[in-house]
Amino acid sequence: MNIDSFICNAIKYIAKKINDSLIIYDVGCQWSLHFAEYVNNCYGLTLPDDTEIVAIVGKFYLSAHKLACFPRHSLNFIVEAKQVDRKILETLWAPFNKISSKAYFMSLANHQKILNDYMHNSNRKKLIQISECLYLRLIEIHLNIIYS
Repeated sequence: MNIDSFICNAIKYIAKKINDSLIIYDVGCQWSLHFAEYVNNCYGLTLPDDTEIVAIVGKFYLSAHKLACFPRHSLNFIVEAKQVDRKILETLWAPFNKISSKAYFMSLANHQKILNDYMHNSNRKKLIQISECLYLRLIEIHLNIIYS
């Protein structure tokens, strides 16, 4: 239910600008089969009417799926989809492991506070970096439109 709620809220937040969503999820093939049913059956979950969701399985996980999943749930066959860093989660967790080992011997309340503070700081840094990245991407798109 948590991933469903997160996706519904994220899509509602950006729905004024974007109608199509590409969800990359390690079990996207199974999740997409039941997502619409969960949204319809749950009072708190709603999506805008014109929303189209395409579920993708990352390359690392796709190799472990059935062969039939490959053409339907691979980024290779989605027009205008870009490849993503498949190691992104590992790069986010590596620094967290350093903090976690230092907080191990603290009391439970202190341990949780340190980890929460670290994750909040990490998320804040990502938000700052993504805005810069999106701005540079927007400039690149405008330049491509001008020169094409």
